[in-house]
Amino acid sequence: MTTPTGGQARKTAESLGYSRGFGNEHSSEAVPGALPHGRNAPQRAPLGLYAEQLSGSAFTEPRAHNHRSWLYRIRPSAAHPPFTRADNGHLRTAPFTETVPDPNRLRWNPLPEPPAGTDWLAGLWTLGGNGDATQRTGMAVHLYHANASMESRVFSDADGELLIVPERGGLLLRTELGLLAAHPGEVALIPRGVRFRVELLDESARGYVCENYGRPFELPELGPIGANGLANARDFRAPLAAYEDHEGPVEVVNKFCGNLWSATYDHSPLDVVAWHGSHTPYVYDLRTFNVIGSISYDHPDPSIFTVLTSPSDTPGLAGVDFVVFAPRWLVGEDTFRPPYFHRNVMSEYMGLIEGAYDAKTAGEGGFVPGGGSLHNMMSAHGPDRETFDRASAAELKPQKIDDGLAFMFETRWPVTATGQAATADHLQRGYDDVWQGLQRHFRS
Repeated sequence: MTTPTGGQARKTAESLGYSRGFGNEHSSEAVPGALPHGRNAPQRAPLGLYAEQLSGSAFTEPRAHNHRSWLYRIRPSAAHPPFTRADNGHLRTAPFTETVPDPNRLRWNPLPEPPAGTDWLAGLWTLGGNGDATQRTGMAVHLYHANASMESRVFSDADGELLIVPERGGLLLRTELGLLAAHPGEVALIPRGVRFRVELLDESARGYVCENYGRPFELPELGPIGANGLANARDFRAPLAAYEDHEGPVEVVNKFCGNLWSATYDHSPLDVVAWHGSHTPYVYDLRTFNVIGSISYDHPDPSIFTVLTSPSDTPGLAGVDFVVFAPRWLVGEDTFRPPYFHRNVMSEYMGLIEGAYDAKTAGEGGFVPGGGSLHNMMSAHGPDRETFDRASAAELKPQKIDDGLAFMFETRWPVTATGQAATADHLQRGYDDVWQGLQRHFRS
């Protein structure tokens, strides 16, 4: 199987259609008549296909939290040889025990250039995380840097769902349920267990991944905001059915309980001709986020920027939240407008997709696209000295923040860095210095 070149992949990405709506019961067929009606598993599925259910939740979970899709495919997933252990590369999984949780504030530059021929899977590099993948709790922060498409291989993650945040270079994601294109400024959500292949739309690709071991991401409750705002369900795009009818060797890599396992199939497993259900991938444009903010005074808490949340057993305490700091107006009167100084029971990993963030200094040695910062629970942080001085003296006229796009993975547990992250050459050793020089101004 030959993976299309960047130009071919771009043409494919530009021609894609989608079904819209987060959490919907979607249905799609690539060939008319492939989708049965009136039942899920007829005695003989249409067109000689096999009926198969993919469950992302237990059968008996409440209807609102039940995720499953029925797939109608050329061969059932059960038709495969044994899996054998594969090299994990730079991929790590919870529980994270290589180091101890670090209360210090940490920041990294972007990943270095990868060797030639590095595809998306080989380019995954784990920064850290928490919980236990075998207990379906917690999350992991990964980064990726790739310069080649995945050739004749497919990946799936049994440990959790993957929220992919491109920072440089677009991705064409060929999944079992169809195709998605994700560009910088968009995110893609791949549910637990869904197989997919990543093709590059440009010469290289770089970005971030949140691996969520816990409950699947959902839209946050709106409460007093009302019926509308934040991320609108209709802006999430699900794929239309598209299948590969390919005979020949394909490597299928499965992440299971923290390790990679590989098997060579004699056909492509991306052979779903029709499907219906709610266990589906999505792509979402972060620029469609409807920002809610203060129009009187004070900077709102960052929770107001939540795009997706993975709830825990405690209401309001997320296993992981995905937060975006999208373009918005600042109009607060008598207000320090950048994010305030604070210590938080939650732990925060922040990344930058483009431009600059209004609470951190950009440029070399600062907070730059492709880099990231980690502020574990109760670590004091906030605007650096340069930002504080500038914002304290700024003229408070309406200000449009539209020169950057930042995001945050926020989690209820401390994030323990991997050994490779704690000793990486691109770890910024002088991060604490950005708060030096915050002078005493107290007048009794």
